[in-house]
Amino acid sequence: MTRFLFALCAAFVLLLNPAFAQEQAAEADSADVEVTDPTASVSVEPVARDEEIEERILEILRATGWFTGAQVNATDGIVFLDGRAITEEHKIWARNLATNTQDVVAVVNRITVTQEVNWSFAPALKEIKNVTLRAATSLPLIIFAIVILPIAWWLSATVAGLMRRWLLGGMESPLLRDIFSRILALPIFLIGLYVVLQVAGLTQLAFSLLGGAGVLGIIVGFAFRDIAENFLASLLLSIRRPFRSGDYIDVGGMQGSVQSMNTRSTVLLSSEGNHIQIPNATIFKSTIVNYSASPIRRETIEVGVGYDASIARTQEIVMEMLDAHDAVIKEPHPMVLVDSLGASTVNIKSYFWIDARNYSVLKVKSAILRQVKRVLTEEGISMPDDAREVIFPQGVPVLQLAGAAEKKAKALADRDIRESAEESALAEPSVSDAESNLTNEQTELEVLTSEAEIPENDTDLLAEKS
Repeated sequence: MTRFLFALCAAFVLLLNPAFAQEQAAEADSADVEVTDPTASVSVEPVARDEEIEERILEILRATGWFTGAQVNATDGIVFLDGRAITEEHKIWARNLATNTQDVVAVVNRITVTQEVNWSFAPALKEIKNVTLRAATSLPLIIFAIVILPIAWWLSATVAGLMRRWLLGGMESPLLRDIFSRILALPIFLIGLYVVLQVAGLTQLAFSLLGGAGVLGIIVGFAFRDIAENFLASLLLSIRRPFRSGDYIDVGGMQGSVQSMNTRSTVLLSSEGNHIQIPNATIFKSTIVNYSASPIRRETIEVGVGYDASIARTQEIVMEMLDAHDAVIKEPHPMVLVDSLGASTVNIKSYFWIDARNYSVLKVKSAILRQVKRVLTEEGISMPDDAREVIFPQGVPVLQLAGAAEKKAKALADRDIRESAEESALAEPSVSDAESNLTNEQTELEVLTSEAEIPENDTDLLAEKS
């Protein structure tokens, strides 16, 4: 609607520029006297004397009333003009007059131009009268424009809506549908505008204004380069569609679920519940990792077992646990491999695949680590800490007390009994509360933050077609 009002106002301005502008340019100065050059030589007599030349030119200058303190001196056919004139045109006119006078061979024009202060409101009133007259003369054209332009605008909008719904309905991107429908319907409005300008006789002026608008568009494009860059990036992203609404992506170190995309930025919902707005130009030029493009994701866990443990048995135990887990996909099959030999442990790394759309990667990994620890402990496989060396520069003093050995042995026995009882009482169940719900938390996060207000909540360019 704003663009339509702008076009309507521009048409009115063009209609109010009449052919009277050419007549205004031909009008004379404030005295309403047309200034023209003498059309023929001024004859005095067959051989004019300098005195006669001076007298004749001075009489004509005084008769016009345009000059103050006019003086004319002639010497051997050379005329010297002095005095003051109101306008530059009068000064030129006096020079041409002297040039066309009989027997004048050269003219030295020393007349000075002095603008007089005019306190009269007559020029302003005259201009108001001219504007009123032009408006009255252009009134039929204005009425014609008021009728034609709204009809052309309505037809253009109607055709754009029909093309968007029927002809371009196969396009998935709403931005592309909107742009192409407007481009195809724009000629209808331009035809209506051309008819109005043609009737007003301002077609050539309209072309000139369009050329100036093109130059202005280039200037504005440089001034708002970032805005134009983001708009073009949104257009290209709509064509390529590297992600869809709801996909979990990583762009430039920012991770989150795609909420919407407008002509300036794309909104992500992070795992912390924050809305992240990334400019579309940055997304288009960055590496995009789409975790939701494929539902299967591979994850790894690492565990270190003691050198005294059987590596083959450890791999078999971990593999059986992974095969029995509901969240682990059977194909591709999990892998349990020896990764490295540490200072005090043999590091075993397990590779497995899960359905990231239905299960939470963080929850599944936590549950598998917990079960691996429980199963290896039950099988008696040690998982020692990394070896550390403690240095005492001054040495460690040893003090042996009477009966200390017996007391120490008794304390160790009591501790073993107590730890055994605690382990029996606190034995870990096979399935904990944390493992009972392994569904993807992203859906829950979207529900919790669905009522959040997004600062730039424009039309979602990722919305599926209806």
